[in-house]
Amino acid sequence: MSGNRHVEAARRYHEATAHSAQSIRSGGRGLDWDTKPEPFKIYPDLPVVALPRDFPVPALDALAAISTEPTGEAPLDLERLAALLFFSAGVTKRTSYPGGGAMYFRAAPSTGALYQTEAYVVAGDVAGLEPGVYHFSPGDFALRRLREGDFRGALAIAVADDDLASRPATLILSAIYWRNTWKYQARGYRHLFWDSGTILSNLLAAATALGLPARAATGFVDLEVNGLLALDAEKEGALLLATVGGQGRPAPVSPVIAAIMPAVIPLSASEVDYPLLRDAYENSSLDGESEVQGWREASWQRAPRPGALVALPTPRPSAGRTLAETILARGSTRQFSGEAVGAVELSAALWHATRGWPADVPSGLVDLYLTVHAVDRIEPGAYGYRPESHALELIKRGDFRERSAFLCLEQPLGGMSSATVFFLADLDALLEIYGNRGYRLANLEAGLIGGRLYLAAYAQRFGATGLTFYDRDVVDFFSPHALGKDAIFVTALGRSVKGPARSPAPRQIKGTSPDSAS
Repeated sequence: MSGNRHVEAARRYHEATAHSAQSIRSGGRGLDWDTKPEPFKIYPDLPVVALPRDFPVPALDALAAISTEPTGEAPLDLERLAALLFFSAGVTKRTSYPGGGAMYFRAAPSTGALYQTEAYVVAGDVAGLEPGVYHFSPGDFALRRLREGDFRGALAIAVADDDLASRPATLILSAIYWRNTWKYQARGYRHLFWDSGTILSNLLAAATALGLPARAATGFVDLEVNGLLALDAEKEGALLLATVGGQGRPAPVSPVIAAIMPAVIPLSASEVDYPLLRDAYENSSLDGESEVQGWREASWQRAPRPGALVALPTPRPSAGRTLAETILARGSTRQFSGEAVGAVELSAALWHATRGWPADVPSGLVDLYLTVHAVDRIEPGAYGYRPESHALELIKRGDFRERSAFLCLEQPLGGMSSATVFFLADLDALLEIYGNRGYRLANLEAGLIGGRLYLAAYAQRFGATGLTFYDRDVVDFFSPHALGKDAIFVTALGRSVKGPARSPAPRQIKGTSPDSAS
């Protein structure tokens, strides 16, 4: 039996990395700024392909781009590939600090602005780009070639899907563990999938706006994909694949994947290893093509739930802001004003964020719960969201600003928002169906929907931020409705502060900092 089926491993990891008020206060440690990882992975010796900076700009309305499946017919050329990479994983802003320091902000948010996600391209039929395996370097906006030749056939075997061999390119998202564990320790495994999910939300929306088909693949032979990318298995791993472009000529027989060890500049003078994270990745890996095929055939359906529903307004189809404008305007709100957003705005954000996603697994793996604090024409209280009927289910009435802030690791952002969205999942059911890899899926889909909520908020000119949480307290708060589920992720929505902010919550715990993404 594959290690993926020993599901006690995922449950053990989840419980070991759960936050509580006691664990936060007793387990704090200072950050070692001398070992903070460098923001970019640099291959100093690989051939460089500069990406064109005169690329097409996604001009489709952002809300339409978020919720429309990418099924266009545009050809994939180097210019469209450059646009996809820029609007999903590119550097959009740079801020300088006294003393020469700099912060590079990316197109998609990341926990703690640490940006551990790397992007690779397996190209076979991209106009203007020689077939090969490339690393995307956002710092200088270039590709660096790891391997020469068309490896789409080998990738199709690793994914157990011949379709990959006829698509012009596949993007692969991987993660460097240390870049996140430097701050978040072993809990960073969760963050790997939150952050790759937010990048995927941008990628799929950008593909829609550029007229390119795109589809995610979450099942693959991890060892083979990591080997193709020459990743150091002790320090990094592939998380997600996404095919891009329409079907074309099938790839020729793949070259032999020889072992290579390209030089990489170290991120830090020293690193700390977190075996709990590495074990979580290894225990959720798939070992062969037949296992991938069997895993993908698993069936998941959202069970219908009874309850009285509160109707939401018809969601607006557009916001008047293009996807490109939205991504460039996006940040992570540092303070909410506490002011209300409209019911139509919340309705649009929830609707467009939850319309499913093209992938090798079904959508609907996570459930959305909300604390509504200030939304016009919606009574304050705790709710569940029903995507199939686009309605809220009232769980309990009341002003829960202070409680919501407490649930979000006692961060005021969780209570000064207009509404805070909590993602929960029936992990036991997911693990039974998908094995330990079901844990990856729950965190990935939460990150994807959270990323879409970001885009929907900024498209409508209000703010959003991602937050961490006290695991058990979140479930307890929404129970008995949420009984048997586990907390996965949090996204807060609201008006950005334009003056002194009020705090509904206890002051921030010493030794912690907001987990909001940037």
